[in-house]
Amino acid sequence: MTLQLSEVHKFRGSEVNFAYLVPSGGIVALDGISSAILNCLERTPLSRESLIEELVAEGHQQQEIEESIDELQDVRAIQMGERVYEPSQALPDDFPLQSIVLNVTNQCNLSCQYCYEFGEDKIATPEGKKKFMDLDTAQASVDYLFAESQGRPSVHLTFFGGETLMNFPLMKQVVTYARQRAAELGRSIEFSLTTNATLLSSTIIEFLAEHGIGVTVSMDGPKEMQDKFRIFANGKGSYDIMKPKVEELIAKHRQRPVGARVTLTSGAMDVKRIYQHLKHELGFHEVAFAPVTTSPDRLYSIGEPGMDSVLAQFCDLADEYLEFALRGEHHGFSNVSDTLAELHQGVNKSLPCGAGLGMVGIGPSGDIAPCHRFVDSDEHVLGNITTGIDQEKRADFLGRGNIDTKYDCHTCWARPLCAGGCHHEAFVRYGDTGHANLHYCDWIRSWTNKCLEIYGTIAEKNPMFLQHFAERKAA
Repeated sequence: MTLQLSEVHKFRGSEVNFAYLVPSGGIVALDGISSAILNCLERTPLSRESLIEELVAEGHQQQEIEESIDELQDVRAIQMGERVYEPSQALPDDFPLQSIVLNVTNQCNLSCQYCYEFGEDKIATPEGKKKFMDLDTAQASVDYLFAESQGRPSVHLTFFGGETLMNFPLMKQVVTYARQRAAELGRSIEFSLTTNATLLSSTIIEFLAEHGIGVTVSMDGPKEMQDKFRIFANGKGSYDIMKPKVEELIAKHRQRPVGARVTLTSGAMDVKRIYQHLKHELGFHEVAFAPVTTSPDRLYSIGEPGMDSVLAQFCDLADEYLEFALRGEHHGFSNVSDTLAELHQGVNKSLPCGAGLGMVGIGPSGDIAPCHRFVDSDEHVLGNITTGIDQEKRADFLGRGNIDTKYDCHTCWARPLCAGGCHHEAFVRYGDTGHANLHYCDWIRSWTNKCLEIYGTIAEKNPMFLQHFAERKAA
């Protein structure tokens, strides 16, 4: 029987060779003899005796070779016999809820052309349903969160829309009620919200700061990019309305970092300019980017050349992130820090995210969806807070989304972090929540490799910087 490579992705960081171990999601630094072993087996499988003979001929010591072979087998970097796909770890039957996304309204005061909820690719079917969540439904949702999260000392509630602040009065009542229930149960609850910021006021900002509510602002960059698609119903851009409100929010809300979330479109692809404006000119703590979810033929979609440009700019910003990290300084490019956190924690996903498992979305009517992007979609409703989740529907959703069913992914070294990609993206693009997002594969592999190189360099030159990723997991 011959030795051969297991699922391993080799990369370099700070002139050091590393291996990313796909079955475990682990990362190991390689010394000279380990690298030589992997290089030999990358060319062709060999018997143990032939491998040792070849490496001795190259000048390596036999004892070192044998010890390294054993070590590489222990970490599953190499193996005896043919490589086979290893199924993901089975999910527990009673996985407790961690968070809910409360869609307090399905209404919005903007008319963004690319919006997944109201745009050309919408899947929601809100006709005949409540437009605004009422207090009874909201309180029942909070009760549902606590009841379904047994064993977790702390839970999370995210306020969402539509435009969340169109139902700010309800939000205030929910915070009071949820904090009261948490105290009664001897538990804690944290809050966050996503907003387009156009309805922010001094009163609202004071409330958010007083209650330590995390805020993410949906904003696509400087005026010319923001106003390309993020417009009011009359066609007027939103930048001039939101800019002073964002500045006041950032100046007054110091309890938790305020982040920006950018949707990249054909009208907003200058990643570095957007980051410079949002981080350094407006003062957001972090900026996260995501390409628009859309069919490929929409006006605002980003074609392949555009995605290549986005990747190149991501890599430039990632290099800047690395410079900051080596000095032990914070950099606000969330796409890097989020990936580094998963790498450091050894994440190996069976599902792309926690949708339908540790997290659900709840619509104004109380219907439960896998996440906020499926709220008000009749096709994807999993249940209602009054009756609970239909376990057969949830099992079908999770089964479709599991990496074990995405055969195109089984030979991809990046699957521990990707798991085939977003359920909602897959449905919009392919009509199936369980379809792998094949249009992003090369992009994801290139970006993951870049982040691995950065991780390796930090691990060699400033390993203490990685400690805050461990602390982040503990939190």
